[in-house]
Amino acid sequence: MTRYQQLATLLAERIEQGLYQSGERLPSVRSLSSEHGVSISTVQQAYHVLEDRQLISPQPRSGYYVTPRKAVPPLPRLTRPARWPVEVKQWSEVLELINSRHSECTPGFFSGAPDLTQSTVKPLWREMGRLSQHQAAEMLGYDQIQGTRILREQIARLLLDSNCVVNPEDIVITNGCHEALSIAIRAVCEPGDIVAVESPSFHGTMQMLRGYGLKVVEIPTDSATGMSLEALELVLEQWPIKAIFLVPNCNNPQGFIMPDARKKAVLNLAKRYDIAIIEDDVYGELAYEYPRPMAIKSLDVGDCVLLCGSFSKTLAPGLRIGWIVPGRYLDRVLHMKYIGTGSTPVFTQRAIAGFIREGHYHRHLRRMRQYYQRNLEHFTCRVRQYFPCGICVSRPQGGFLLWVELPESIDVARFNRLLREENIYVANGSLFSASGKYSHCMRLNYALPLDPAAEAVLRKVGEIAEQALENT
Repeated sequence: MTRYQQLATLLAERIEQGLYQSGERLPSVRSLSSEHGVSISTVQQAYHVLEDRQLISPQPRSGYYVTPRKAVPPLPRLTRPARWPVEVKQWSEVLELINSRHSECTPGFFSGAPDLTQSTVKPLWREMGRLSQHQAAEMLGYDQIQGTRILREQIARLLLDSNCVVNPEDIVITNGCHEALSIAIRAVCEPGDIVAVESPSFHGTMQMLRGYGLKVVEIPTDSATGMSLEALELVLEQWPIKAIFLVPNCNNPQGFIMPDARKKAVLNLAKRYDIAIIEDDVYGELAYEYPRPMAIKSLDVGDCVLLCGSFSKTLAPGLRIGWIVPGRYLDRVLHMKYIGTGSTPVFTQRAIAGFIREGHYHRHLRRMRQYYQRNLEHFTCRVRQYFPCGICVSRPQGGFLLWVELPESIDVARFNRLLREENIYVANGSLFSASGKYSHCMRLNYALPLDPAAEAVLRKVGEIAEQALENT
């Protein structure tokens, strides 16, 4: 992080903590330069960052002032799902959401896709072009089940940032994180088994569990610290849980990072009851603070954690390249991979490996972390401005997904029918629950910048939410 970014982060924290009040004049450029021992241009750059994030605003011949803001909405409350096994439903609603990706609904507030327009991805396309010109025949053959070794070597190096020390032989390449999670579930569970999941939890995983004939116990989840350890322990005592499924880093849909102490506690519970943990780390590399948070897998001496990840959220979902580090379940995972897709395309594996090897991937990650954090500031500012009073909003620590809790009298499914008349769609909160809870919640994607067209759509969502509230 550069000096101006460090200064901008410090000033932003002071604003959030109330040390600089709304409308208050900030210290002059010269005084900050003297206080922190940095150049005037460094302070000016830091102020420009805060201005871009709409935390401060300049006034001619007067200086910079803290931008007047609405009161920050509270965090969503600790969820309270039913703590007994249930069957996952909502497939028709999930299918409708998936089909909306290709509809005329704009912009993509409802999807889980990253921004694909950044210039830092261009070296990847150049690497693809080079491979197609010079190694075309090799790119069209079958790969080994475990995946191309040069990519597994690069992933093993990347995992060091999450404190995971693994060998390339410990990694299996998959067709995206979706297949990695699917394989993990089939490797440790049989039809009729029960899995403990965060609540709310990613709808794609919920539908996998449904498809494999599994039941789900939803565990209450705090929007700042993650799965309730007390509730999890109670469920483990009551039910024959086969696996714990969670997204501890930059959670989907709430964006939190589970504190390290709680990660250790979850692992200890899994060891005590001799059950597997399926850890989805697909957003972990997009944490706003560096170094990125550790994975639960990094603490796993007994090899009971199956760590899943991919390049779908950091680069592009269409690449369909993910991985799984299955620990003691390696043989079972290889069998599931063989009877599923057999192997993963060589071309995209080799292209990504080259992209990482040349240093382009880390440069891209640095850009995207800053970009998404800036988008979050703009987005939450507009949500506060346009949405009804009484909402609760998550405070993501990474990624690009925001969880919004509306007043309980609003049903987002009915609300969505009104939005579709405007060619707008949002992800209904009930999709993220096996039992259909959170019908008054929605998940929004802030990966794309709020240009005038996107801001007009967000304003319309807020207006219709106000109307829905008035009609209840």
